[in-house]
Amino acid sequence: MRADLVQQSLQVSRDNKLAAGFLENSTTFYALMNSHGLFAYTTNTAVNFSVTLRTEDGTGSGYAARGYNDISKLDVLAASKTAAWKANKSKGAKALEPGKYTVILEPAAGIVLMENLYGALDARNADEGRSFLSMPGGKSRLGEKLVDERVNIYSDPHNEELPTYYYNFDGQPQKKMSWIEKGVVKNLFYSRYWARQKGVASIPQPDGIIMDGGTASTEDLIKSTEKGILVTRLWYIRAVDPQTLLYTGLTRDGTFYIENGEIKFPIKNFRFNEARSSCSTTWRHLVSRTDISGESNQSAMIPPMKIRDFTFTSLSDAV
Repeated sequence: MRADLVQQSLQVSRDNKLAAGFLENSTTFYALMNSHGLFAYTTNTAVNFSVTLRTEDGTGSGYAARGYNDISKLDVLAASKTAAWKANKSKGAKALEPGKYTVILEPAAGIVLMENLYGALDARNADEGRSFLSMPGGKSRLGEKLVDERVNIYSDPHNEELPTYYYNFDGQPQKKMSWIEKGVVKNLFYSRYWARQKGVASIPQPDGIIMDGGTASTEDLIKSTEKGILVTRLWYIRAVDPQTLLYTGLTRDGTFYIENGEIKFPIKNFRFNEARSSCSTTWRHLVSRTDISGESNQSAMIPPMKIRDFTFTSLSDAV
């Protein structure tokens, strides 16, 4: 089956001259026991597909990624055709001036930013002053409204679309947990050690994150945009200031200018500088729809996001 799926993608690749991609599947179990009577056992399956298509002259590039626990949900042909369309449409990219733009981040682009937000919800880092959630005097911003009220982020190991391990890697059982609810930080991760230090219950970091979205598709978000930029993918993400979640990185593999609800032309890639903390406008102007991304190292189900005043600081020669 895997060879047949790859063949579908390769045919699209041959039709469009160049390609590179991966199709990986796994069936795994995790078991843990110790001399104090702890025993945990859980299983998981996964299939991940990604493909990059480049035009023969090397000036156009398209990308698509999908990840599921059930291979019957994976449509390799559709994803490959999407990457081919973006590759062909991204030839002859024009340069726009850096600045603040309305952007639509597809899930493969948004996930690499989102994981830096929810990955920082660590109680010890917050309590010790090493986090955007830190407050003077060893306090944290737990319970504060930090982002747009439409932002809801939670985890649920029994979610049918994103099932994950039932235990984390120190043997703590996973359960449904709200992390950000209507923009408010509701919970933080507590390791066993830090929970003992603080005299509270330990809360494991989840294996998968779900972000609620609206009802608009990516196409709907494009149609509702007067002027903006569609971003397929972000890469080379680096922290500039962890205490404000200020990050920098580059767009790649299909970046397009939107005008009057239509994709007008491809544009040269940008470097961006954006913060995910409360000082940022990013999460305060968000309209979204839930979708699945196979881009991140951590399992996640997040929406494409329409964001106002996203900051591009310079042009990039990347394709």
